[in-house]
Amino acid sequence: MSSDSLKATFFAECEDLLDALSAGLGAMADGSADGETVNAIFRAVHSIKGAAGAFALTDLVGFAHKFETVLDLIRSDTLTVDADVLRVITRSGDVLADLVEAAQTESGEIPEAMDALVQSLVTIAQDAVPAAGAAATMDFAPLAFVPLDIGPISVPSSRFAIAFRPERGLFDNGHEPLHLIDALRALGDLKVECDVSAVPPLDQFDPENSYLSWTMELVGPVSEGEVRRIFDFVLGLCDLKIDRLDDASVEDDLPLAEAGQEEATAIGEPAMTGEDRGQGLAPDAPASGKQPRAASAVAAAPPTTLRVDPERVDRLINTVGELIINQAVIAQKMRAMGIPPNAEVIGDLDDYRYLAREIQEGVMAIRAQPVKPLFQRMARIVREAGEATGKTVALVTEGEGTEVDKTLVERLADPLTHMIRNAVDHGIETPEKRLAAGKSATGTVKLSAAHRSGHVEIVITDDGAGLNRERILATAQRKGLVPPDAKLSEAEIDNLLFMPGFSTASTVTNLSGRGVGMDVVKTTITSLGGRVTISSQPGQGSVFTILLPLTLAVLDGMVVTVASETMVLPLSSIVETIRAKPSDFAPIGPNGMLMSVRGSHVPVLSLGGVLGLSDHDFDCERAVFVLIQTDSSEPVALAVDHITDQRQVVIKSLEGNYGSIPGVSAATILGDGKIALIVDTEAVLKMAAPKRSNLHALALETSHDRIAHLG
Repeated sequence: MSSDSLKATFFAECEDLLDALSAGLGAMADGSADGETVNAIFRAVHSIKGAAGAFALTDLVGFAHKFETVLDLIRSDTLTVDADVLRVITRSGDVLADLVEAAQTESGEIPEAMDALVQSLVTIAQDAVPAAGAAATMDFAPLAFVPLDIGPISVPSSRFAIAFRPERGLFDNGHEPLHLIDALRALGDLKVECDVSAVPPLDQFDPENSYLSWTMELVGPVSEGEVRRIFDFVLGLCDLKIDRLDDASVEDDLPLAEAGQEEATAIGEPAMTGEDRGQGLAPDAPASGKQPRAASAVAAAPPTTLRVDPERVDRLINTVGELIINQAVIAQKMRAMGIPPNAEVIGDLDDYRYLAREIQEGVMAIRAQPVKPLFQRMARIVREAGEATGKTVALVTEGEGTEVDKTLVERLADPLTHMIRNAVDHGIETPEKRLAAGKSATGTVKLSAAHRSGHVEIVITDDGAGLNRERILATAQRKGLVPPDAKLSEAEIDNLLFMPGFSTASTVTNLSGRGVGMDVVKTTITSLGGRVTISSQPGQGSVFTILLPLTLAVLDGMVVTVASETMVLPLSSIVETIRAKPSDFAPIGPNGMLMSVRGSHVPVLSLGGVLGLSDHDFDCERAVFVLIQTDSSEPVALAVDHITDQRQVVIKSLEGNYGSIPGVSAATILGDGKIALIVDTEAVLKMAAPKRSNLHALALETSHDRIAHLG
């Protein structure tokens, strides 16, 4: 495996380890942590440190070492976790994640808080360990080796013999044998012997060399692969031998060491005297307050996971998409041949279609992952935004197990970060204002996810002051984003937040005030085939709802014909389709047209004209009109020649195969073999923005005049 491949594997593992670290720190913060939680946090930090040492990431190794030292004190009950300690280790988790990111991007940036945190970690560790116990004495005299006599073991588990001898380079890369042994102990019952026979006299001792070796026996409900993974990042830095001692049962009495070996000393025990020798090694004592595990209480081995290159999954999805397209082509040809619907071959084709769909859903499930890691990252955003604004804010999450496409999770990180930060900065009031309003001093931001009718719904709720619509409208008018005399509905005012350059912040800070953010949020979500809506009640808070497709591989669309070209409009953008009468239209200006829809006037645009496929004229009597609802709550009627079908299509990237086309997001292959372009409705409306704005203004005037006339 190449160095680049190894690094990619390392950073992929770091992502999982940081998720585990974040989950554990969150449990400690809300008081739900137990001893195993601290162990899991420690293992995550230690694994990152050990692997980082293999790539000479010295800053990461050094910080992780200080971090795990404090965690080791916590899990050994030497250090009690109070508010100050919790704050330091929580921020240390943030800095560790920043260091991993800096290493991955090769930016070389060192987090500003690192030096101060290192000092805090060192101080905590020094205060926790009494000075009297800081210096431990050891007898380095070589000792003879004694065989380990292990009695019969009745636990119905696997048994492994492990021989481990570190080489000199292992310590240079930040690894510590005792931590590896601790990781093994977490897998089951571990018996350990340390061979100190190679330790030289003190005058010949090299502190950078390794003289010890270990012989261990592990009994537990684990696989050999899980045992070997403990040593993944030290394989080239040690002599390692792992033997499975049982193929059928562990009931047999199989001693770890054979007779005739040299004497040894157990880790954590004083050197054996002559009277002790020959008696073997007693089993490890259980930790304080814990009982040894009974055979019947041994947990089942954890489920194994397989890490697969996402590109391989994408290729498989594309192949399955081709299967579905081929099925549609065959069905089209059979209809053209006049084969009756009740023919046996049609039934076989239906079975083929069903199996293809089953495969497609199964492959898409491989790409799906829970939103939990994404939600966990938001805890840091809330914490940092609260500290920056002097507010006390709690994050509540729901639906963390909701699964969505991996690509969606990755691309949602930035929009969610900005929306959560905005909720704290603009939504939640200061503690003083909250208390004056009869609220708790601690504000709440709630982040939830759920599946809704073939979509995933992500909701960001805050219990703050709500949107100040008068201020939003005044700001938009002052910036020239809307006319001074514009009369907008509450929904239209709310959607001004998504206009480029809009910000109500009076000063520029690290959190807001630059007018960049919410428009990017909307653009990103729209590019994912989703939409975002706002609801807000003064004094009660605001709710931002994001609705997204479950996957980016397929699309529910409406197949239309425009200037002899076949195109697909996303159903998520369509409100309804309309066959209009000539009396429903009102010409406006030289080329404008308004259409009456249930008493309201909406602008009419020729889809072919906007895309440059035809002129802007269309036959009002023959055309079909598709009403598109945008996030700005301004409906537009798109004129098309025909509506052919409504179906689910497989998305094919244009940029990867051809190039970018204005107003088009992707392509697909239909059942008759034709290539159809998938329309990017948001881009089409932006392309027609000047004309659309004029038509909307005229539509408002027309509606007002009509109301005045009726009055």
